[in-house]
Amino acid sequence: MADNQYIYAVARIRTMELSLLDKSFLDQLLASKSYKDCLRLLTDKGWGDSGDETAEQLLVSERDKIWDTVLELVGDTKVFDTFLYGNDFHNLKAAIKQAYVNQEVPGIYMNRGTVEPQQIIKAVKEHDFSLLPEFMRESADEAYEVQFHTGDSQLCDIIIDKAALEAIYGQGKASGNDLLSDYAELKVAASDINIAIRGHKTGKRREFLERAVADCKSLDSKKLIEAALEGEEAIYSYLENTVYADAVQAIKESPSAFERWCDNLIITHIRPQKYNSFTLSPIAAYVLARENEIKSVRILLSGKRNNLPEESIRERLREMYV
Repeated sequence: MADNQYIYAVARIRTMELSLLDKSFLDQLLASKSYKDCLRLLTDKGWGDSGDETAEQLLVSERDKIWDTVLELVGDTKVFDTFLYGNDFHNLKAAIKQAYVNQEVPGIYMNRGTVEPQQIIKAVKEHDFSLLPEFMRESADEAYEVQFHTGDSQLCDIIIDKAALEAIYGQGKASGNDLLSDYAELKVAASDINIAIRGHKTGKRREFLERAVADCKSLDSKKLIEAALEGEEAIYSYLENTVYADAVQAIKESPSAFERWCDNLIITHIRPQKYNSFTLSPIAAYVLARENEIKSVRILLSGKRNNLPEESIRERLREMYV
């Protein structure tokens, strides 16, 4: 679509933004007496397709609604492949692991990727990766060989995860859209920081880190790897001289606090795009806003189901778009 063709779609998005969850509704969910009361409030809000869905069914239904809306508005979800590649690589990992154990595992595949899960399963079963798009072939072949010849599931995951980050980054930067480019940058940088922190804490060597860390403009991957090999304080020192200095406090707090910080950073970056009516940016921002609220609702429902204290749940919730 040409930029001027997005005007109608963006106008529709403006209306749908009125239905996005806000902080006051999350507070209402938090104040609910039980997990079932939370589900009832969500269905009253229009979430899900029926009143007797499980929490997971309700969340899957809401994610499907996002992409049904995008398809209706723009006619083709290809412009949002940056958001969808992660599902493709998740399904690739699942297919390789399933083939390796030679056992059907229900519910492990994600829909709404750019490649049908059955196509990925077929490519893995037949060991014919020409059936996959070019951006997946090399990592699929390498990960398959590692899994089947060494049984090293962690290395298999690393190969696929890095390929996913590289695909997301390449697609985001090639999109010509500032929001998609920024999203790709933040996604890869956050993943690299997480890899460095976990790598240090688990005593990973240079070879592991070099295989896992993906390149991006806002971080120097070599310096980040050196810092991870040196120690936690070295990682903090390096980050404090980057645009991610604010992440240090969150990392010190806990892994979940850092994940929340990353998600909130993306929401902060996309908010200004809601006013850019002549590009696809407001539509992309809406997709990310919906994914963000689904993640918060998942966290909240999990906390309620496990009888966690309200304050413990609250500190894990993401910042809302509206």
